[in-house]
Amino acid sequence: MSSAHLPEVEAALEEAERLRQAGNYREGIALLVSALQFGEKTAQIYFRLGNIYYDSHDLDRAEYAYKKAIEHDPAHVSAHHNLAVVYRKQGRISEYVKQRKQALRLAGRHPERVQLSEEQARRVKRLALRLFLFGLGLVVAVLLLSYLLGRG
Repeated sequence: MSSAHLPEVEAALEEAERLRQAGNYREGIALLVSALQFGEKTAQIYFRLGNIYYDSHDLDRAEYAYKKAIEHDPAHVSAHHNLAVVYRKQGRISEYVKQRKQALRLAGRHPERVQLSEEQARRVKRLALRLFLFGLGLVVAVLLLSYLLGRG
C-alpha cells in the first residue's frame, strides 16, 4: 500500500474533526467517506465517522462505523470503547458490558493506543495529581505515626 495520499487523508481527518466540533456533520461525513477511497488510515477514518454519527444521534451508523474501525484495527481501543457507549445508549446492556470489558482489556495491553480527548486528558492528569498527593499524604501520615509510636 502506497502512502502517496497520506497527507490528503491526514488533512481530511483534521478537517472532519473540526467540522464535527462545529456541528457540520454532513460535511464531515462526506469528507471522510471521500477519504476512504485512498485506503490509508482506514480504521482512523471509520473511527472518526463513528464519532460524527454518534454526535448527530445516528447510533446505527455510529455502531457500523466503529465495527468497521475494529475490523480494520482489532486493537483500536477507542473504537471498542465508543462502540460500548453506543450499546449503552441503545439499551443493549449485555453487549455494552462485553464491549466495555474488551476495551478495558485492550487498554491494559496497549495503553499507548488509548486516544483521549483534551478534556479526558485533563481529567486523567487531575486524578493522577490527586493520587500522587494522597500517596504523599499517606507517606507523611505513616512517618508521623512511626515517629509518635517510636517516642512512646
